[in-house]
Amino acid sequence: MHSTGLIDLQVNGYAGVDFNDTALTAAALDHALEAMLRSGVTACLPTLITADEATLIRRLAALDEAVAQSRLGPLMAPGFHLEGPFLNPAPGYAGCHPPKAIIPPDPATLDRLTRGLRRPVLLLTLAPERPGALPLIRHARAAGIAIAMGHTAADAAATEQAARAGVTLSTHLGNALPQPQPKFLNPLMAQLARDELHASFIADGIHIPPHALKALLRAKQPQRCILVTDATAAAAAPPGLYRFAGMAIERAADGSVRVPGTATLAGSALCLDQAVRNVTAWGFADAATALAMASRHAAAVLAPALAHHGIRLPESAVTWTGTLHPDTVSLGALEFSAR
Repeated sequence: MHSTGLIDLQVNGYAGVDFNDTALTAAALDHALEAMLRSGVTACLPTLITADEATLIRRLAALDEAVAQSRLGPLMAPGFHLEGPFLNPAPGYAGCHPPKAIIPPDPATLDRLTRGLRRPVLLLTLAPERPGALPLIRHARAAGIAIAMGHTAADAAATEQAARAGVTLSTHLGNALPQPQPKFLNPLMAQLARDELHASFIADGIHIPPHALKALLRAKQPQRCILVTDATAAAAAPPGLYRFAGMAIERAADGSVRVPGTATLAGSALCLDQAVRNVTAWGFADAATALAMASRHAAAVLAPALAHHGIRLPESAVTWTGTLHPDTVSLGALEFSAR
């Protein structure tokens, strides 16, 4: 079976490497990207989470420099995903994002964060119910940034306003929600009901129980569903302690990644090809549909931002075994054996 290369819109790190590390090197980035190639991923948005402005500027600069100096970065990382700092800081919504560093939406702050980058921020996740969010959405879209909503308490009215302003994606829908929630009047239902929104899902069986993921995929419908990993340095790595954006995280034997000693999930250890296998093994989609969720649907969300910046993803292809494991991967002129 063949497909285009997989695209991961949300990856914080991989194979022992934290993309949020201000000491990130080109060699470390290449190590992580080569491991991602072995999972069939040929394009990704390295993702930075919430921090204070000065720290975020340093992290973006380090990541941008590593991409520019690396062998695979210019091929595989067309730009970045900024998840925060314009989120909802309330308990449960913030997740592992430091609440004290979460700030109100502000176009000037976004401009300072993104100024001087060689590679653009292509995706911004924010909470659209916060004061100032709608002007920021319009400002960011004019700058060629796709907008997602996540870590949000937006009700149906705020979600409708966000979609009309230009939000096109729900980030890891079903997660970063405190419990309990009202049965119907909650952010999950509000986002499921908006046909303008694609939705990304972390299909590891940990972030969302499989039976719940089945219902969410049906409600959103396959053509608007995207598989992401939200991977950290603990992905494609053994159980143990890792670093993520200045904090310790722990990968357990069951594959979950949490802040040590707590129940708080801190990204994942998921690889995108495993997400594809999970969705098919659970009977939620056939192989072609699951592969589209991990490739073409993500490309569709990114397309306007890529076009704005004049970026074209290199030609890519993956040959899959009968068990949906990558066999060979091609990216531009690069041919790679995934075995």
